[in-house]
Amino acid sequence: MRAAAVQLNSTEDIDRNLATADRLVREAAGRGAQLVVLPEKWSVLGTAEQMTAGAEPLDGACITWARSAARELGIDLVAGSIAEKLEGRTKTANTSVHVGPDGELRAVYRKIHMFDVEVDGVQYAESATEEAGDESVVSELADGILIGLTICYDVRFPELYGILSARGAEVIAVPAAFTLATTRDHWEVLLRARAIENQCFVVAANQVGAHPPGHRAGGRSMIVDPWGLVLALAPDSETVIVTDLDFAALRDIRQRLPSLAHRRDDVRDPTAAL
Repeated sequence: MRAAAVQLNSTEDIDRNLATADRLVREAAGRGAQLVVLPEKWSVLGTAEQMTAGAEPLDGACITWARSAARELGIDLVAGSIAEKLEGRTKTANTSVHVGPDGELRAVYRKIHMFDVEVDGVQYAESATEEAGDESVVSELADGILIGLTICYDVRFPELYGILSARGAEVIAVPAAFTLATTRDHWEVLLRARAIENQCFVVAANQVGAHPPGHRAGGRSMIVDPWGLVLALAPDSETVIVTDLDFAALRDIRQRLPSLAHRRDDVRDPTAAL
């Protein structure tokens, strides 16, 4: 399978973001990608007010475009994440959608872990405007391969990735808007660790550059193999990276180093009696 990660510099300008995403998804498909992953908040990325104003339901313009593009191009498209408007709720959800080559929604994942932190003196408080999800999600690609859906900050929580691999995921998508500082110091380490621990491919599409209200994302989108090797790495620009995923090699790794089979579920629960 050929996979692609699209790296964007999204802002509050939804029309511009959508046009750039469309161009790069088409480029990825033109280069043979069967699976394409967009970054977190690709449709709109700005202040809390701009994010709320740009939120859409799943039948809004952005997911409608994703369904049409996936159908036209015949690809599996993980539409990064969007600010999802939830009916009857004041808060939005940070929502990733997997669209199949037939244009149908295969899976919907709402980000579980809220980014309520301080980085380089800047406070981030996602939970003030976003509602956390409560369900892990594994979806099926067109050729039967299972893909786990995660978003950005989730990558710091290995237990979620362990659940996804235990449910059969051989690929995990990580759409992100990692800050410049955390991209520099943590991004690659975390992605490679999640790939090694779960002996799976990780397709990580990050935002890059400045976006309102003066934040910066770090780029370096990458695709990592189950041995932890970086197969493709993006430069610091809006671009797409493409590489082949060798599932025969994945299964060989899992056979020769069967760490997934050696997991001790009886001692994995920190609340369980020793």
